[in-house]
Amino acid sequence: MTKVKRYHPLLMLFDLWKLLKNIFFIFIFLFVIKAGSQSLFITYGKLLFTIVCGVSVIYIILEWFTHKYALDDRCFYLYKGIFSKSERTIPFSKIQNVNSHTSLFHRMFNVTSISFETGMSGEEAAVKYEVISKKEAERMEEFIASASREDAMNLNPSEMAVGKEDSNRTIHFKPMKKDILKASFTSLSFLLFIPLLLSFYSKVDDIFHVVEETKGIFFSIIGSWWIVTTIVIVLIIASVGFGIARTFLKYGKYEISSDQDRIYITKGVLDETAFSIAKEKVQAIEIKQSILKRLLGFAEVKLTSAGSLSLGEETLEINSLYPFLPVGRAYEMISEILPAYEVTQKMKRLPKKSLWVRVFSPSWIWMIATAALFYFKPAVLGMEQAWWMISAALLIVIVAARWLEFVHTEYILNNRFIQLKTGSLTTSLFVSKRDKVIEIKVTRNIFQKWFGLASLETINRAKPIQHNGIKDVPVEFAGSFYTWYMGRRKEIEIE
Repeated sequence: MTKVKRYHPLLMLFDLWKLLKNIFFIFIFLFVIKAGSQSLFITYGKLLFTIVCGVSVIYIILEWFTHKYALDDRCFYLYKGIFSKSERTIPFSKIQNVNSHTSLFHRMFNVTSISFETGMSGEEAAVKYEVISKKEAERMEEFIASASREDAMNLNPSEMAVGKEDSNRTIHFKPMKKDILKASFTSLSFLLFIPLLLSFYSKVDDIFHVVEETKGIFFSIIGSWWIVTTIVIVLIIASVGFGIARTFLKYGKYEISSDQDRIYITKGVLDETAFSIAKEKVQAIEIKQSILKRLLGFAEVKLTSAGSLSLGEETLEINSLYPFLPVGRAYEMISEILPAYEVTQKMKRLPKKSLWVRVFSPSWIWMIATAALFYFKPAVLGMEQAWWMISAALLIVIVAARWLEFVHTEYILNNRFIQLKTGSLTTSLFVSKRDKVIEIKVTRNIFQKWFGLASLETINRAKPIQHNGIKDVPVEFAGSFYTWYMGRRKEIEIE
């Protein structure tokens, strides 16, 4: 075991930086906006603010002195506690995936943050280093990778030579300029510019009362058509530019790569984020398409793992292969990265009787809304009987959504794999291996019994637990589904 170490000393500065970000607006309110106030509330607020800040700084320093760690070739050892000491041991075999994040703060000091996620739940489900040297982070990742390779060799000695030979990464995808432009429009990032501008203006107005000061200027501007036209054109150009810039900062350095054992995804220009997962730890694959992506022929492929995808205050949406992949390329990339997974595009459709069950099943949303409309009878555009038109329109929308869901629903059992496709406007194709499904459920309501149908559900390990299902399949397929799952007994390995 390596000697017991304290965390990086810059962790104190990082925690202090987080504290300053959290208290900044409170400080501005108490000591700038209300600087001259004689109110007891403000006076005691300032005193309490000072005490909390002082205690927080002392706690940050004491935490750094008392929290330590060590590791060997099999486990992490974590020591913590200021008054009450505790020790945790995390075996490398429990690590599901590795997340790292390099913010502007980390780049300034040439450090990074890294999190080793386990499949356990709770606050202590991960080993997190919010500030660590890049060399130390790489050393830890190599420890994890070596332990994973050793476990794989123990399970299958015939793969020993392959594991030693193939340690180089293969790059599967890097976005080009045209990919960034497509992504900026497909993601609709440009629509965020106006709301952000209005939000900023509102906050400035709260402090400086801009509306009162510029009321006359505002009316003179809206009275001139050419000024209004110019402003609209400038806002459109700025929105498009904002969308492209935001997409570039997020996906400009996107890279998907893999080696014999792991999959690696990196992204970000200013804030760099990286995600890696052992191929054997992938619980399922999900291919998602919004209505816009279907029209443009794009798809997003997500990897499901049992580990969390968060690091401190950051949520790492990095388990997704590039969100704007051409559909054909998406299927090809799955085969390249995860050759153990088989994805087929030929699937079974629901029988027509499933449509009738869906259309004529009671809709609680429609019934409750109709009852409320009947009771209040709101007048719309001067029409007092408009309530029944709204009710009819809602019913049409519900029936249309059910029809779309019927059209898009597909399913198949493909040897050791199950594929379920569901959705109305946004579709999701779920693919999982039998040994990764930890539980199944088959249910039938009274309408399904009449028509010989059933509903299926699968449960996979993830955070939170991932539930996937499909409704109104033939009852014969439900029987096949149960028999298929029972074959899992021959495949699961007890640790």
